[in-house]
Amino acid sequence: MNNVKTGKSSLFLLLLAGAMMLGTLYLIFMWVPTEKNLGISQRIFYIHVPVAWVGFLAFFFVLTGSIGYLFAVKSSNNQALMSAKSWDRFAYSAAEIGVLFMTLMLISGILWAKPVWGVWWTWDPRLSTSLILWLTYVAYLMLRAYSYNEDQSARYSAILGIAGFINVPIVYLSIVWWRTVHPQVLVGPAASGSLDPSMRMVLLAATATFTVLFIYLLVERMSLQKSEEQMEMIQGLGRTE
Repeated sequence: MNNVKTGKSSLFLLLLAGAMMLGTLYLIFMWVPTEKNLGISQRIFYIHVPVAWVGFLAFFFVLTGSIGYLFAVKSSNNQALMSAKSWDRFAYSAAEIGVLFMTLMLISGILWAKPVWGVWWTWDPRLSTSLILWLTYVAYLMLRAYSYNEDQSARYSAILGIAGFINVPIVYLSIVWWRTVHPQVLVGPAASGSLDPSMRMVLLAATATFTVLFIYLLVERMSLQKSEEQMEMIQGLGRTE
């Protein structure tokens, strides 16, 4: 029964994300006006910023899942250990998807930098801190993938997931704290610029779209990971018999 409900929820999220994506692409490429200084290349802004937001959100989920895991794993009762497994699954799945979206952020930023700055990459504070953030969570995934002790890797990666999140506000505030060629912050508490109302609307629509897509991917990845764990448990029981 639970699997049926999960399947229906996932299907609803998929259809919703698909419909929102089509609407968002229409707004980006057909409706919103072209920025007078940057021209057509500015339209990547409506993808670059939302995927960055989703990456930050994913790593916040890694932070909360890691904290939840470390607290739950301290207990020796079965219910707490099951809770620890769920928290770990949540953090691990969020990290995988977060790395995906941060990769898209870096790629879209590089594609945008070439026509605007004339180079694919420059060691700007925003770009450098973003790369460090991406490498931190790639290391998180490598720790999970190549460790033979599952419990130990879960603990170590939880610590890394918590420590790595420190870089998220640094990435966001890097263009406030240091001299940079990166455009100023246009959204959030540190915003120092303003957007045309139509551009702001499209940015919000794109952000909502990618957030729904992220939630769908997270639900699906957690469900798949749970199935993988159950399969490994069945295989383990078969080997002991």
